[in-house]
Amino acid sequence: QVQLVESGGGSVPAGGSLRLSCEVSLSTHDRDCMAWFRQAPGKEREGVASLYIGIPGFYAPSVRGRFTISQDKAKGTVYLQMTNLKPEDSAMYYCVADNSCEGWWSGDFRFWGQGTQVTVSS
Repeated sequence: QVQLVESGGGSVPAGGSLRLSCEVSLSTHDRDCMAWFRQAPGKEREGVASLYIGIPGFYAPSVRGRFTISQDKAKGTVYLQMTNLKPEDSAMYYCVADNSCEGWWSGDFRFWGQGTQVTVSS
C-alpha cells in the first residue's frame, strides 16, 4: 500500500518555480510530522523543510525565503512551493512522515515516498 505519493517535479530554468505535492494516506497521528528531503547524485541527503501538525517548522538555510511548506489539513496533502529555483536545487525530492519531528534533520522517518525529480537548468 502506497502511503506517500509525490508529484509536481519537472525541469525549469533558473529563477523558475515549482510546487511539489505529497498525497498522504496515513493515520492522523502517523502524519503529525511531515517533511521534505532531497538528494542529488553524489551528495548527502538534506532536510529541506518540515512542519508539525500543519505548522511550518524548519527550513534549510539554503532554501529559507524561497521555499514554503504547507498542508491542506482536510486532505492531509503536503506541498512544497519552490520559487527562485537555482541549479543547486536540482535533486530527487522526497516526502516523509512520522509522528514526531524530533531530530527531523537526521531523516529518521518511518514513511517515505518514492520521490519526484526536480531539475533546474542554468
